[in-house]
Amino acid sequence: MPGLVIGGFLTILGLITALSRVFDAVTDPLIASLSDRSKNKRGRRIPFMQYAAIPLSIVTVLLFCAPVETISGWNVVWISVFVVLFYLFMTMYCTPYNALISEFGKTQDDRMYISTAISLTFFAGTLLAYTPFVFAGMLRGSVGFAWSYRICFIVLAIISCICMLIPTFFLKEKEFVDTKPSNANMFKSLGATFKNKSFRTFVGSDIMYWVGLTLFQTGLPFFVKVSMKLDESYTMIFLGGMTVLSAVFYPIVPKLVKKFGKKKLVISGFLGLAIAYVITGLIGVIGTTVIPGVVYGVVICVIAAFPMALLDIIPQSIVADVAEADGYDTGENREGMFFAARTFAMKFGQSLAMLVFTSLAIIGTTQNTNSNDITASVLGMTIVGFVAVAFCTLGAIILSFYNEKKVMSTIDKNQKEKKISTETETTEKG
Repeated sequence: MPGLVIGGFLTILGLITALSRVFDAVTDPLIASLSDRSKNKRGRRIPFMQYAAIPLSIVTVLLFCAPVETISGWNVVWISVFVVLFYLFMTMYCTPYNALISEFGKTQDDRMYISTAISLTFFAGTLLAYTPFVFAGMLRGSVGFAWSYRICFIVLAIISCICMLIPTFFLKEKEFVDTKPSNANMFKSLGATFKNKSFRTFVGSDIMYWVGLTLFQTGLPFFVKVSMKLDESYTMIFLGGMTVLSAVFYPIVPKLVKKFGKKKLVISGFLGLAIAYVITGLIGVIGTTVIPGVVYGVVICVIAAFPMALLDIIPQSIVADVAEADGYDTGENREGMFFAARTFAMKFGQSLAMLVFTSLAIIGTTQNTNSNDITASVLGMTIVGFVAVAFCTLGAIILSFYNEKKVMSTIDKNQKEKKISTETETTEKG
């Protein structure tokens, strides 16, 4: 159904997305708690992942199969139901999956390797997800618009289902992870997680990061078309170029972590993105007469690529560090809840950014309330760019209070004690 239905800037699809994100945020700690408390013989994480893979793949396809070919309230209901189910099954898979970063990564090198590998495969999966825009055009003449995409989605869903199931059959969780299930209920576990000062500091910083990043990514098509005065097709070129260039830096990130530590590099990533966003905001001030829009786009991509590599990899490893240190301090293994809380912060930041963007982007323009599209102005996009700078800078300031030395000393101390204990037991048995 078309139309900007509330306040002149919220569409029905936007409302569906926002409400489903609220549901998603609620289910994160619920699934995390169930996973942390699981006493399944196969482990606390793998069974959840296995049960979620097939339903997630099916729901993803059904999401694009609305029953009525014209504007209809039934389509609104269909999309609402399947978006909610999509987030439910995605959470069932991803929350336990992320918890394994801490549990499988016994050392700092292991965690950085796992985080880097996840970022690389996320990059590969994202590129694969863009292929329908290429192949759908080839099929459109014979099967029509809707099915040209649905066929591509079915193929990708099958591929993704196989990829999601592979680790559930070949990873033997019990052989790698020896942890006791948590006895705390969801509310107690979530409360205990946020009592951790180091985690609260990280989450506060992380929210700022996701607001800034989402403002930029959501606004990119508008920056390209409205500020840079370029065709919208350049959006994919810039985004693809920035993603590829960022992936090139992935292999050196673990080496930099060994030399400089995680905190300093993440703060550097924040400030690097802030510089890219400053240039984005200045496009509307300087204009494209002296500097062509393409030049702005290339410069932004080059500057943002390395900070993106840092922020794609390191934060996951920081969460794993905090979760492990907290486990030593409290005796509770709540890795799932820590990653669920981090995911909640991400979704909260993204949702806040969407509300901020729709409000700022239309400043200085006359918005057609019968349209589903946001009509952005140069002034609005300039404001969006500098607001993104403010959020990134604030994220760096907040993270400066994160006590990395305390977290790492707790881990090192307990790992040394465990090593000595193991060696003593081996000697006594020998």
